[in-house]
Amino acid sequence: MENGAAQPVIVAIDGPSGTGKSSTSKAVAAQLGLSYLDTGAQYRAITWWMVSNGIDIEDPTAIAAVAGKPEIVSGTDPADPTITVDGTDVAGPIRTQEVTSKVSAVSAVPEVRARITELQRSLAASAEQGIVVEGRDIGTTVLPDADLKIFLTASPEARAARRSGELKGADVQSTREALIKRDAADSSRKTSPLAKADDAVEVDTTELTLTQVIECVVTLVGEKRAAK
Repeated sequence: MENGAAQPVIVAIDGPSGTGKSSTSKAVAAQLGLSYLDTGAQYRAITWWMVSNGIDIEDPTAIAAVAGKPEIVSGTDPADPTITVDGTDVAGPIRTQEVTSKVSAVSAVPEVRARITELQRSLAASAEQGIVVEGRDIGTTVLPDADLKIFLTASPEARAARRSGELKGADVQSTREALIKRDAADSSRKTSPLAKADDAVEVDTTELTLTQVIECVVTLVGEKRAAK
């Protein structure tokens, strides 16, 4: 490459929760000087807005009717990813148990997915150096032409242990049940379900440390860049 500038690279990292997606994606983006987008936070943000505005989460029609209302802005700096809804910082509120328990239902509504997918694509298109986008349908639906697609997996036990470590005071058994329930909901929804793209590289993180997963992904990105 002239001037030593690397080609912008788009990396999609998908997988269920508790596989180390966020930690891996942020670290890879930081190491490689790429932007970073947590798409789950966007779905949490729109869910938070629905809950805050008293929208009936059991009613997809009610959700669809207001899907275009909240203004969701994602900051894509991996060192300090931010998210606001109508100008309010919601990084904390979107992580509550209430939002977590409702995000699958809101995310399943096609109008919500269309709205958020559009946001995600515009952020990816405007990332000058490239971007790491993590979620559940990035490689399959949002960015099917991503340069590199990675699908992280781990055993339900390992995932539950990691999640309950993150969720202070949560017991592993109930966390495991909640994870399995959410995966089932997200994998079976009609609109862009949680799924591994045919051309994705699967990385099982069960026996790996976070550092090893990050190294693995950085290496894969390097190989893709060399081949571009």
